[in-house]
Amino acid sequence: MENRYDFVMLFDVKDANPNGDPDAGNLPRIDSETGHGLVTDVCIKRKIRNYVAIKKGEKPPHRIYFKDGVVLNNIHLEAYEDAGIKPEKKKLPKDVEKARKITDFMCDNFYDIRTFGAVMTTEVNCGQVRGPVQISFARSIDPIVTSEHAITRSSVTNERDLEKERTMGRKFTVPYALYRAHGFVNPFLAEKTHFSDEDLNLLWEAIENAFQFDQSAARPAGSMAMRKLIVFKHNSELGNAPSHELFELVKVEKNSGDAPPRAFSDYTVTIDKEKCPDGVELIEKL
Repeated sequence: MENRYDFVMLFDVKDANPNGDPDAGNLPRIDSETGHGLVTDVCIKRKIRNYVAIKKGEKPPHRIYFKDGVVLNNIHLEAYEDAGIKPEKKKLPKDVEKARKITDFMCDNFYDIRTFGAVMTTEVNCGQVRGPVQISFARSIDPIVTSEHAITRSSVTNERDLEKERTMGRKFTVPYALYRAHGFVNPFLAEKTHFSDEDLNLLWEAIENAFQFDQSAARPAGSMAMRKLIVFKHNSELGNAPSHELFELVKVEKNSGDAPPRAFSDYTVTIDKEKCPDGVELIEKL
């Protein structure tokens, strides 16, 4: 990879919970000072991982490291077995080449490790990898309102509750919100993790389709969508402009007046292409 990349993602939510906060009873995450909605980088990366797993079928070099129902130490043992090395508890091999071989195995086999990095210093130590792709928290363009809905369940859990006939619960949704997140691709770290141009193209595809296979009771079909993916491609590894200056070229403004936004069409997205610096190519993926 010979280019640095910066990118902007815009996605929206309608009558769904984009990212519940377990510390707040699964309410949509919110900035308590401003009322703006938040979606964590971890949440966004999970959508990308899930798409890659579906598209590539969990086969090398596109296995997924962080997923449900796996024992990480057992995965780490695969790297040692491949290198013909016996693991020492909580320690990497002292020999630099052997240690690199262990970490390279993990990068070469697991897409999310060579993309986002991983801390693998468990009992079976495979080292630490700093990933070339980093994504910020997503923040809503405007403050959000959380709607609370009472729901009933006709089934009961225990025989002693049979007389109740049904139990009550709560469901939280955001009527509508447009979120913005920023990302960065570091070519120097890509070289270390073996993140390739092919991997990058898969990343763009995964971002574009991040919510297509993410349906759940909290996020019904069509309730979340990636609306814009704007990529700034530098013609050098070091880059030709600071990231923040490029992000500032993308403006998102509400056009619905005093009415609360309820659709993507209630916003206007503009890109000041004339101010795009020399040596930076602007690519609109969506």
